[in-house]
Amino acid sequence: MPRLVMKFGGTSVANVDRIRNVARHVAREVAAGYEVAVVVSAMSGKTNELVAWVKDANPLYDAAEYDTVVASGEQVTSGLLAIALNKDGIKARSWQGWQIPIHTSEAHGSARIEGIDPKNLDEGFKRGEVAVIAGFQGVHAETGRIATLGRGGSDTSAVAIAAAIGAERCDIYTDVDGVYTTDPRVVPKAQRMERVTFEEMLEMASLGAKVLQVRSVELAMVHRVPTTVRSSFDPPDAARPGTLICDEDQIVEQQIITGIAFSKDEAQITLRAVKDSPGIAAAIFGPLADANINVDMIIQTVSGDQSTTDMTFTVPAADYERSRAILDAQRETIQFGQIEGATDVVKVSAIGVGMRSHAGVAAKAFRALAQKGINIRAITTSEIKFSVLIDAAYTELAVRTLHSLYGLDQA
Repeated sequence: MPRLVMKFGGTSVANVDRIRNVARHVAREVAAGYEVAVVVSAMSGKTNELVAWVKDANPLYDAAEYDTVVASGEQVTSGLLAIALNKDGIKARSWQGWQIPIHTSEAHGSARIEGIDPKNLDEGFKRGEVAVIAGFQGVHAETGRIATLGRGGSDTSAVAIAAAIGAERCDIYTDVDGVYTTDPRVVPKAQRMERVTFEEMLEMASLGAKVLQVRSVELAMVHRVPTTVRSSFDPPDAARPGTLICDEDQIVEQQIITGIAFSKDEAQITLRAVKDSPGIAAAIFGPLADANINVDMIIQTVSGDQSTTDMTFTVPAADYERSRAILDAQRETIQFGQIEGATDVVKVSAIGVGMRSHAGVAAKAFRALAQKGINIRAITTSEIKFSVLIDAAYTELAVRTLHSLYGLDQA
């Protein structure tokens, strides 16, 4: 029998009534002839509540005990869904990450999946059971301790399990009915895409789209697991197909630009009058890397006499103050004149595999933004995307301008 993994997020299992609705979605796929594994998140808001309890008990908490507490949210949901399925006459049992087992690294709170042994799940399928799996968690083989995968980790759990059991596809159920060309709250004319490539979805997820967690898309791409984003709020007997994330060769007609993403989690730092000498970039970015601060856009402008340079780059907004403090501490080593910064900036990106075979795609955008009076602070490009850093006040105007420019209003 073909196998299918279904993942349901926190809003989809927010209460018992919604869990009953999830059971009906699962029943539809069982009736269609699939062996089904269901991965569930904690009920909406429960993880935040558990985290707050941990911090209240001790702000300097032990990371392993933190994982023990926060992993319990998914345990509750998996048990409740198994009970609901059994009530509807469908054989089901719940599984915690350590019972399967899902082996992870020991990085509590942000562990990575290192391997999954599907033997126990295979035995359950032979018994005709639906496997209801607690997402977001696994076990470290050496210590035997529960380890969680970080926020959004249930998506990663689902894709990894789909790869391990050889599933036909992985369906991610959420509160939207697919992946849109941009955020519909910003552009009402945004269109739901029928298909999008793994590469495009990975760029969109990393550049601000909140539909899927980045690591889950990486896993889907590496293991070539077709993944569909669907709505759990559709009637179970009339569910829409959603958006399929797949290989490029499965998309017959490819647009130049597939989607527009934006991220408000950006801050800009500029170092003025930096001595222009070998090793200066390492002196700037090395300490930031040691502090696990991700640097994104980088622009270097050399002075006329080529003795000094201005270095501009972006960091996550949450790391802005820490980054400035680290650089100030390195002032004598780096030998810069002054440090400037801004947090009222936004990164807007256009993504599309069609850019590989078309010239002038980014230049077209730069002209359109200039005509709207939008100043570009920084630019980065890659094979299938370009990003611009602009003032936050122009976010909606820039997104709408690019969305219309590339014909996505009628996609």
